[in-house]
Amino acid sequence: MEKITARTNEKIKYASHLAESASFRRERGEFLLEGARLCSDAAQTGVEISAAFFTAKALWKYPEYIESIKPVSGICYEISAEVSQKLSGTENPQGVFCICRMQRAASGFGLTPGGKYLALENIQDPSNLGAICRSAEAIGIDGLLVSGGCDIYNPKALRASMGSLLRMYVAETADLPAMLAEANEAGMLTLASVPSRDAEDIRDVDKSGGVVCCVGNEGSGLSDGAIAVCRKRITIPMGGRAESLNAAAASAILAWELKR
Repeated sequence: MEKITARTNEKIKYASHLAESASFRRERGEFLLEGARLCSDAAQTGVEISAAFFTAKALWKYPEYIESIKPVSGICYEISAEVSQKLSGTENPQGVFCICRMQRAASGFGLTPGGKYLALENIQDPSNLGAICRSAEAIGIDGLLVSGGCDIYNPKALRASMGSLLRMYVAETADLPAMLAEANEAGMLTLASVPSRDAEDIRDVDKSGGVVCCVGNEGSGLSDGAIAVCRKRITIPMGGRAESLNAAAASAILAWELKR
């Protein structure tokens, strides 16, 4: 296994740029994944891995995870602790990294008419995006529609999702109202979640058929365009003096209600 000890090595600079730049990730069609469990899960999920990097400490500390990565990686490198620190987005890196190929984005209207979906519009915090996806997978949501906001291959989003973003059906769209209109035409129920007392209580909505439930930006909520296309405006009833919920918390509640 080739060893890399210089932080200025071209392969390390490339991997670091993938971690830092969403536009570079899109241009190259690759992203950097960090963490022994995440990288192993990606390998077992069938994500294409073009290169893997391990520190000497990681090789003896996480042998089972690493043995699942090596056979499916295009090439493997042993890296120094200093190089690991350059690649990492955490204070105490595990020393396991993979350069992965982006999975083919879903195109066209790929929703199952009877399925349950969350649509996320302009979610800016990658930790929120990751947490929403993790909860959605655990609850049994059929997929996510992501429109605007942070990149789904952002390292923080991938860590927060614990791999869910690589396992779930995720469709990106630049025009959420158009996709919601297609869902309406397919006979699905489209819901706009809003922090409004005059909206319908999510618990009282008939969700027996296919549903797309929309969650908006952390600060400004859903766009007027998305709300206008949805068949119903719904809300999560709240007690006390709270006026709204964190996007991740709201999404988890809505997902639970869709599957209840």
